[in-house]
Amino acid sequence: MKLEAGWVPVALSSSIEPATSAGAVVEGSEIVVWRDNSGIVHVWEDRCPHRGMRMSFGFVRGDHIACLYHGWQYDAAGQCRYIPAHPTLDVPSTIKVPTYLAEERYGIIWATSSVDAVLPEIADAADITPVRSLYVDCSVEEALATLEGAGMDRLGPGAGRLSRDGDKLLIGIQKVSSAKTAIHSVILGSAAVYAGARQAHHARLMENMRFDLERAAELA
Repeated sequence: MKLEAGWVPVALSSSIEPATSAGAVVEGSEIVVWRDNSGIVHVWEDRCPHRGMRMSFGFVRGDHIACLYHGWQYDAAGQCRYIPAHPTLDVPSTIKVPTYLAEERYGIIWATSSVDAVLPEIADAADITPVRSLYVDCSVEEALATLEGAGMDRLGPGAGRLSRDGDKLLIGIQKVSSAKTAIHSVILGSAAVYAGARQAHHARLMENMRFDLERAAELA
C-alpha cells in the first residue's frame, strides 16, 4: 500500500533508538525514519532539499536532524533552521523536507500522508515483544498468500494477526517494490514472558518463511 492510501508499517519500534535514523522504501519512495533525543519518531522523505543527500545518512541532535553533506539542520516539522556556512542567515521557510504522519502502535512504526487514514484496532495488544523485520525478495502478493496460508487473519491492507505454536503474532506488511517485501513481526504479549526463547523461536520461523518465499519466487 502506498503512503498516500493509508498507514504503512515501516519499521519495528525497537529498531529505531533515540537519536538514530534509518532509511526505508515504500513502493519505490525513499523515506527516513528517525527518532529524536526525547524518543519521538518522525518519518520524512529521505532527501535533503539542498543537494539531494539522504537524510538517513545524517545525524540527530536533540529534536533536529542534520544532513551529512553540508550540515543543514532541520527541526521536527522538517523546516531548515540552521546552515553552518551561513550561521546568521534567517533561513527561508521554503527550505523544508516533505514529512509524513507517523505513529507508533503495537511495537511498530507506521507512516502515511493521508489525514483520513485509520490504524486497525487490536484489543489484545497492550503488551508486545518484538520479533524481527525481514526483507524478502518476493512480491507482496506472494508474501500475503504464504502468510494467509499459514493462518494469518487480515486486519487491513498492511497488517494481519497470526497464531503460531500457541502464540499470537502481529504481522506488518510493507511493499518495498514489485519484487521486494518487508515483513515486520511482534508477539502480542509481554516481554517478561516472551523475550528470549519464544522470541528466538519465532524469529527462526520467520527466517524459514523467508527462505521458502524466495525459493518459490525463484522457481516462479
